[in-house]
Amino acid sequence: MKNSVATQSFPKLVSLFASLLLLFHLVLAADYVPTEKILLNCGEKSDLSDNDNRKWTPDVGSKFLTGTEKSVTSPASSQDPAVPEVPYMTARVFHSNFTYSFPVVSGRKFVRLYFYANSYDGQNATNALFSVTSGSYTLLKNFSAAQTSEALNYAFVIKEYSINVDGDHLNLTFSPSSTPSNAYAFVNGIEVLSMPDLYSNSDGVPIVGQQVPLTIDNATALENVYRLNVGGSDISPSGDTGLFRSWYDDQPYLFGAAFGVSAAADPNVTIDYGTMATYTAPVNVYTSARSMGPNAPINDNYNLTWLFSIDSGFSYLVRLHFCEFTDNITKINQRVFNIFINNQTAELGFDVIAAAEQVDVPVYRDYVVVVPGSNSQQDLWLALHPNETDKPQYYDAILNGVEIFKINDLNNNLAGPNPIPGPKQDIVDPSLALPSHSGRTKNQTAIIAGGVSGGVILLLVIGFCVVGAARRRRRGKDSSTSDGPSGWLPLSLYGNSHSAGSAKTNTTGSYASSLPSNLCRHFSFAEIKAATKNFDEALVLGVGGFGKVYKGEIDGGTTKVAIKRGNPLSEQGVHEFQTEIEMLSKLRHRHLVSLIGYCEENCEMILVYDYMAYGTLREHLYKTQKPPLPWKQRLEICIGAARGLHYLHTGAKHTIIHRDVKTTNILLDEKWVAKVSDFGLSKTGPTLDHTHVSTVVKGSFGYLDPEYFRRQQLTDKSDVYSFGVVLFEILCARPALNPTLPKEQVSLAEWAA
Repeated sequence: MKNSVATQSFPKLVSLFASLLLLFHLVLAADYVPTEKILLNCGEKSDLSDNDNRKWTPDVGSKFLTGTEKSVTSPASSQDPAVPEVPYMTARVFHSNFTYSFPVVSGRKFVRLYFYANSYDGQNATNALFSVTSGSYTLLKNFSAAQTSEALNYAFVIKEYSINVDGDHLNLTFSPSSTPSNAYAFVNGIEVLSMPDLYSNSDGVPIVGQQVPLTIDNATALENVYRLNVGGSDISPSGDTGLFRSWYDDQPYLFGAAFGVSAAADPNVTIDYGTMATYTAPVNVYTSARSMGPNAPINDNYNLTWLFSIDSGFSYLVRLHFCEFTDNITKINQRVFNIFINNQTAELGFDVIAAAEQVDVPVYRDYVVVVPGSNSQQDLWLALHPNETDKPQYYDAILNGVEIFKINDLNNNLAGPNPIPGPKQDIVDPSLALPSHSGRTKNQTAIIAGGVSGGVILLLVIGFCVVGAARRRRRGKDSSTSDGPSGWLPLSLYGNSHSAGSAKTNTTGSYASSLPSNLCRHFSFAEIKAATKNFDEALVLGVGGFGKVYKGEIDGGTTKVAIKRGNPLSEQGVHEFQTEIEMLSKLRHRHLVSLIGYCEENCEMILVYDYMAYGTLREHLYKTQKPPLPWKQRLEICIGAARGLHYLHTGAKHTIIHRDVKTTNILLDEKWVAKVSDFGLSKTGPTLDHTHVSTVVKGSFGYLDPEYFRRQQLTDKSDVYSFGVVLFEILCARPALNPTLPKEQVSLAEWAA
C-alpha cells in the first residue's frame, strides 16, 4: 500500500519539480524589475520625460526634502547642444549642508547623481565645490563639476554608486567646501534604484598578485568608473536590462598600435544565459566583441590592451564579460589566452568555451586589483595575450564587455581628486568655450614642455616605421576586379584639393527616387537656403572640385553644420553623390566626420556634415597665423586619426580604403578631436580570398603609395603609407610636395625616409 501511494505521488513530484525548474528559468530570463525607482529632477516644478522616455518627478515640494535646511532652485543660464534638457536644465543650489531623505526598504541600491557645470542663481560655475555623503560613506569630496567636465571633455557628469542600505531611509547630504568662502553645492538630478545583488561575492574575489581574496558584501560600497560594450556601440539606459546602466564604446580606451578586430554575432544567433541572470549584461554586450584578429604571428608579438585613468589609493573590482558566438570557435582549446591587469597576471589559460561549457553562452570573471598611492591619478592596464602553453588552435583573445568599480577604502571613502585639465588652444569661436575655461595654467605649460621631446621622438619613430613598412610589405599574388563604391575627385571640407585620377562625366536629370530614404536625414532645398542664408558668400568655408562648402545652422540655429553644395559644372556626377550618401550614412565613429543628411531637390547635390570648428589639421601646421599646436595635442590628433582609419579597415562590415589620407582631410572639432573626412575616393577593400583590389589610381600627389601607383593594386596598406606622410608633415611642418625646394627635398616622403 505504501509503495502504491509513493508510485502515485512520484508523477506529481516530477511535475512540481519541472514547474519549479521552468519558473526558475523564466525568472532568470526576465529583465530586472526594480521595486523602487526614484528619478528626481532637482529644481524642477513639473513632471518631465528624458530622452529614454523615463519620467522624472520634480523636487519642488517633494517629500524627499528635509524641512529645515535652506536651498534655492535655479535654471541653467545656458544649454550646450550636447546636454539633454532633462534633468540638466534646472538645479537645486545649497550654500549650507542639505540632505535629501529617501524612504526605501533595506537592500542594495544604485544611486546616480547628475551634474551639469553651469551658472546657477548667478553663481560662477567654478565656485561649485562640495562633498556628498550617504550614511557613513563619502561619495564625493571637494568635487568640482566644472573642472571634471573640462578635464574629461564631458558635457555633463554622471556619478554612479552601489550602496547597501540597512535601515528604512537613504540619506544624501550635500556640503559646500569651506574654501573658497563663496563655495556652494548643487545637483541637477538624483536617481535611486533598487538592484539585485549583482556584484557581491561572499566567497571573495581573487586579488591580482595576492593569495587572499577580497570579500565584497553588504559593507562594501562601489563606484562605477567604466562600463564598456567592447567591440560594439553605445548602449543607452533604455537598452539595458532594467537596471538603466549606460554602456559605452571601448575604442577611446584602446592602447597601442594594434587595436584588434571588432566582430558582431550573426542576427540568427540566440544568446543562452543558462544559469546566469539575464540582467547581468544586455544581449548586445554578448553579441559584439573585440579579438586580436586571425594573424597568429602578429598576435604572438603584441597584447590587446586597454588603458583606463583611475584614482590611486583604492582597490578596484574589474568584471570582464565573455561570449563565444562565432562558427569557428565551438570547442575547448581553440582560443585560449592570458589576462593581465596592471602588468600582473590575473588568469592564465582562460578558455571561454571551457568556462561556459558551450557556444553562445556568456560568462564573466571578477578580479580585484590594488592601486597604491594617494591623491593622484594613475593608469589601469588591461591586456590579453594568446596562451602558447596550451597550444590552442587559434593564437587569439576575445573580450565582450568591461565593468570597473572603485571599492571604498578603510575610511568608507570613495572620493578621489578632481582630474587636472590638459592644455588647450585658444578658442576660435567664443560660443564654444566651456564655462570654466580660464586659459593655460603653469602646470599645463609644464606638461607641454615635458612632452615636446618625447613627442618629437615618437612621431619620428612612427613616421619611419609606417612609411618603411609600407615600402617593404609583401606584394600580393591575387587580384580582384571588385569595384565597390566608385570615387569622385575629393573635396576637402575646408580647402582646395589637388588630386590624381581621371574625371567622370557629370550627368543631370531626376535621381531622387534612387536615393536611400532611411539612411540619413533628407533636407528640403528651402531648409538648406535658410541654413546658409541663401548661400551667403560670407559663410563660404572652402571651395573644391565638387563645389563650395558653407557654414550653416539647422534646427532653429541650435546645430552648426558644414554644407557642401555641388557645382552643376562639376566633374563629379550623380552616381558619386549617391555613393557618398550610402557609404557615409552607414559609418558612425568618434574619429570619422558624420554625414547628417542630403538634399537633391531642383537637381541640386547637397551634403550636410557635422561642423568642424577648428577646420583642417593642415591649417594649424604651416602657412598660418594660428598658434602652433602643442606636441601633446599633435600626438592626440595622430592617435585619433589612426583610430578612424583603423575602424574603416577593420571595424565596418566591409573593409573600406580611404585612398585620400592627408592633412586637409583630417578635421578638428570644437574639442580638438580629430576626424577623418572626405570619402569621395573611398573603395570597398578586397574580400577574404583576395589580397588587393585592382583599380585606376586615384589620390593626392605626395601622399600616393608608390607601389599602388605602379601596380594599380589597392590595399589598406595604401592608406597606411599616406598616413605615414601625414605624420612626417605634422612633425616637419611642411607640405608633402614643395617644388621650390631642391630636387631631393621636393617630396617629403622621399626626403624624410
